[in-house]
Amino acid sequence: MADRSGSRSPAPDAAAPSAAHKAAVFGAVVGTVVVLDYATKAAVQQSMTVFDQIDVIGSYVRLTYIYNRGAAFGIQLGPYSREIFLVLSLIALLALAGMYWLTPASDRTRLAAIALICGGAIGNLIDRVRSAAGVVDFIDIGVGVTRWPVFNVADIAVTTGAILLALSLWKEDRKVGGGG
Repeated sequence: MADRSGSRSPAPDAAAPSAAHKAAVFGAVVGTVVVLDYATKAAVQQSMTVFDQIDVIGSYVRLTYIYNRGAAFGIQLGPYSREIFLVLSLIALLALAGMYWLTPASDRTRLAAIALICGGAIGNLIDRVRSAAGVVDFIDIGVGVTRWPVFNVADIAVTTGAILLALSLWKEDRKVGGGG
């Protein structure tokens, strides 16, 4: 293509994702996480009573229906944990929105990471808003009395997204710093 000066400018890369594609993929990942999280929590709430346990793979993997008033893994910040984590979730979502806008459409790993974190944050935020009891957690993994704190689909998305985001940022830092 020639510009006004008559020199040729490079043709746009047809394989490069557009802003619309970036938004569509991001929205699809966020939406999928929110729907899966909500559906699994609803299924647990409809089929179990609080503190029920159902073995899935022996006692190694089981469903244990609980409410978590704190953050991930039961972290508490006193009597106002619900309100504090509600505000922190909104702040995190705003920060992630900024990261989304600054991330090029070609950086699919970072976009997927941000989308997973946003979807998980929104999933747990819905629980915090709709119930003073807290976030529904139900996935219980461990051996005997040695157990990981009970978690949910939103927590899986946030954790997976955080790992992917850390790897993406580390890879970028190595490129910029000349370490790789």
